[in-house]
Amino acid sequence: MTAETLKKTGSAGWMGLFRNQIFIPIAALLVLVIFNLIADPSFFQISYSLNSNGDPVLSGYLITILDNASELAILAIGMTLVTAASGGQDISVGATIAIAGSVVLRVLCGDNPRPDEMQASILTAFLVCCVVSMLFGAFNGALVAFLNIQPMIATLILYTAGRSIAAWINNNRLPIISDPSFGYFGTFLPGVPIPTPIFIALICMVIIALTLKFTTLGLYTQAVGINPNSAKLNGINPQMIKFITYVIMGLCVAVAGFIKVTRFSTINYSVVALDIEMDAILAVALGGNALSGGRFSMASSILGAYVIQFLTTTLFKFNVSSSALPAYKAVVVIALVVLSAPAVRAKMGKLWRSLQASKLKKEAA
Repeated sequence: MTAETLKKTGSAGWMGLFRNQIFIPIAALLVLVIFNLIADPSFFQISYSLNSNGDPVLSGYLITILDNASELAILAIGMTLVTAASGGQDISVGATIAIAGSVVLRVLCGDNPRPDEMQASILTAFLVCCVVSMLFGAFNGALVAFLNIQPMIATLILYTAGRSIAAWINNNRLPIISDPSFGYFGTFLPGVPIPTPIFIALICMVIIALTLKFTTLGLYTQAVGINPNSAKLNGINPQMIKFITYVIMGLCVAVAGFIKVTRFSTINYSVVALDIEMDAILAVALGGNALSGGRFSMASSILGAYVIQFLTTTLFKFNVSSSALPAYKAVVVIALVVLSAPAVRAKMGKLWRSLQASKLKKEAA
């Protein structure tokens, strides 16, 4: 193989990497890693110590990122499918998480907001939470799939009313679970130094990976998102596929809501998972997925969720006010929109080709 052939192969390899969907979140992650390495290398230190219960646990900013991003990564799974199938986003997930958490506490507490013993098993509460959340997901899906309402408008109903419904479920009281076993799912299992939400998120990732690999869900979702009419001609029911993705979104919300409420063993309806839907949408966008629907990369969306949490943790470390976080995330959104625009991509490709052509001319001369 000649040197010229090697150069062409290398150039094609770099171009292939740049075109790969997962390149954007990886590049964003590398930028954050390099910034923190320069600003404060201690950011990457992980310590092994005892928590308040005397159990050995791992701590550090990296553990915090993996832990706090768990709910967002789970939501990114559902949001990716919803976006790909319907060409729109579910903006009600934060409010529905409040409903899911409220249902869990209602089942466990009954009529007593501070019971000495839980009134049902944690598994029962979780299953009831899943059913309720999936019903709300089905409600959103029915509006989008069968009534052809634009997704953002359809989900605006629960976005507006969800937190009030959550408060109504527990009669506007703030239940508290005193049983320490309930908090294991949001903190640490005894003797396990890694936060439990990390394992829950990992299980969800494995399940969706196996589902996409061994079923036609991914293929049908992309087909419906690209062209529902063409998909229908090929024997796919676009309405049912859209409906199913919203039900799956509801299931993801149930898991995220369960984690949220077990972190504190109580709930604050007005602030729990506040604006998390925006982060979930940003994770999908950061993963290079078209917000208008069609082809998607689940791995890129999940990685995007961890990048967003990496950014949030970095900003908090450098004492950026929580009220200023949306402004920094807005900059990320603007950059993504600009880089994803077809006109910008076409110009960047043209510029790259012209640079390569001029380089070859110089070498030939």
